Amino acid sequence: MTEDILPPRENPDLFGHEAAEGALKKTFDSGRVAHAWLISGPKGIGKATLAYRFARYVLASGGGEEDKSAGLFGNDLLPPDGPINADDTLYISPGHPVFRRMAAGGHADFMSVERSLDDKGKLRSEIVVSDVRAIGRFFNLTAGEGGWRVVVIDCADDMNPNAANALLKVLEEPPEKGLLLLVSHNPGRLLPTIRSRCSKLALKPLPEDTVQTLIQAHLPELDAGGDALALAHLADGSPGRALALAQEGGLEIYRDMTGLLETMPKLDVAALHAFGSKLGRAGTEEKFRTAGGLLRWWLARLIVVAAGGSEAIPRFTASEEALMGRLGAAAGLDRWLEVWEKINHLLTKTDHVHLDRKQVVLNVFLAIENAVRS
Repeated sequence: MTEDILPPRENPDLFGHEAAEGALKKTFDSGRVAHAWLISGPKGIGKATLAYRFARYVLASGGGEEDKSAGLFGNDLLPPDGPINADDTLYISPGHPVFRRMAAGGHADFMSVERSLDDKGKLRSEIVVSDVRAIGRFFNLTAGEGGWRVVVIDCADDMNPNAANALLKVLEEPPEKGLLLLVSHNPGRLLPTIRSRCSKLALKPLPEDTVQTLIQAHLPELDAGGDALALAHLADGSPGRALALAQEGGLEIYRDMTGLLETMPKLDVAALHAFGSKLGRAGTEEKFRTAGGLLRWWLARLIVVAAGGSEAIPRFTASEEALMGRLGAAAGLDRWLEVWEKINHLLTKTDHVHLDRKQVVLNVFLAIENAVRS
């Protein structure tokens, strides 16, 4: 259903980050661009799309001579308030040679660093040191087209400790007209020394109406006031999250999940076993991860309700509001925090040691039921 969604290297469009885009263009055009940028924000909001967009603009421009007065790493960039003119975009047409060569992985002055394949052809769970050391070799080369050389790391959070230390060496001695763009979902996981050597650009979640518009553009078969709106609520300002949920049947999983929670404190055991069987079958690993993510999301909001902060939690329906209020009041905050820790540990352990997924689902909901009954 979402096969037409373009990866960042092939995506010419960016929505909702006009201020950040305009500010990047302004700093590059002024000749005061920093050598390294940390582009952070929640997953799926367009960080990598912005990084590739900036990289294309830099390589297509070929200008932007750096101003030495800007310092080695430049200053943190805070997107300006107010509207950005159309001329302040980083847009490069998909027909432009730079766009085509970057999309095909054939631009001599561009390099992307992601999780690579191991010797068995399987995708690694982290970015390893050899991937990052290749950046140093790349920057030591003469620019093929006499201008800038650009590297995008997507995502920097995936670097293992050795890779992170190798990146520090690159950051300590940045080359002339070399630009390093780090994409990060959680910059707090990066070494403080890495963060300190980058200019920082923090992107915010998109407004819910923007997310809904993007969902409807990609999934026109969805009802605007029903499923599209529900996905926008679940997405927390992330179009990428919304589309991933749609692809993995997230709405159906979420409705099954909340249906079970509605039966608390007397859990519908038959429905629970059916739900567990659905997520425990062979080939449903991604659906299980989707369910785990939605459950964590829901419990985090329940804890906020239990702590008395319910005004800050968006809800879809009056019945969901009543459910959160009822369950939140059934146990104290300390008890819900214990449940969160137990369930989060169980779900994380399942990914690493391949526990029986159906049994994990049963244990998760029984833990919630015990809290409600306590």
